[in-house]
Amino acid sequence: MIEVAAAIIENEQGHILIARRKQGKSQAGMWEFPGGKVELDETVEACLQRELLEEMNIAIDPYEFFAVNEHNYGIIQIRLIAYKAKYRSGEIQLIDHDQYRWVSKEELNDYQWSPADIPFVERLLVQQ
Repeated sequence: MIEVAAAIIENEQGHILIARRKQGKSQAGMWEFPGGKVELDETVEACLQRELLEEMNIAIDPYEFFAVNEHNYGIIQIRLIAYKAKYRSGEIQLIDHDQYRWVSKEELNDYQWSPADIPFVERLLVQQ
């Protein structure tokens, strides 16, 4: 099982950053909370800071564990660990994604989500 981290990043307006996987990647065309694979001896928080800097050129502050979801994609099984994070700085530049959006919680249902992220969307929708 591969451990993967996902960041639920909020900006000052309370909107959440989502990103669409680009063609040629697994889950292409689906939306996700950005993140990446946790490396050996790396904390989830450190992974998220590294991945968001590498993949989107932004600095974030992970501040709270959100949830974990295990998902079997057939060939691969992942353990997706989500943390809430605050956007700190940087202008978004996409590497593994072809689009991004800052959306309100109410808009989350308007997007086609990667299956492993769906439980996080559902949880966000029931939170105040």
